Amino acid sequence: MVARGSAVPATPEVRLTRVFDAPRRLVFEAWSKPQHLARWLPPRGFTMPDAQMDFRPGGAFRHAFRGPDGTDYPFEGVYQEIVEPSRIVWSGVIHGGVEVVTTATFEEHDGKTTLTVHQTFSHETDATRGAPIGWGQSLDKLGELLASAPSTVTA
Repeated sequence: MVARGSAVPATPEVRLTRVFDAPRRLVFEAWSKPQHLARWLPPRGFTMPDAQMDFRPGGAFRHAFRGPDGTDYPFEGVYQEIVEPSRIVWSGVIHGGVEVVTTATFEEHDGKTTLTVHQTFSHETDATRGAPIGWGQSLDKLGELLASAPSTVTA
């Protein structure tokens, strides 16, 4: 029997918003260089020994998180749009062949920056279900970096 009016499954997605007590240009800068990303992007317990990026529209990137057990989780793709200091859009493929589109927006109000990360996935997997936890840990680490040593972000 076919159900009438059944909804088409929604595209799996993640949306997180954080407010950082730092100017937008500084928060944006933390996303623009591999040495900065390696310090905050890997979730807790992970490292990022491979961080290559050509930070421009059409530029490619390749990152790999290394888990506590030594397993590497590569992520590679292309920057679709970069509007400094307000927006970065990239697409790529993560572990398990999941296609991902990520948009990061940066809005400044009274010297603080509201960052919104929105990700859509081609299909759901354990990796996509864990994305909110991973992103939460990464953004916690970004906040710690900005609060503890903001001058090192521009170094």
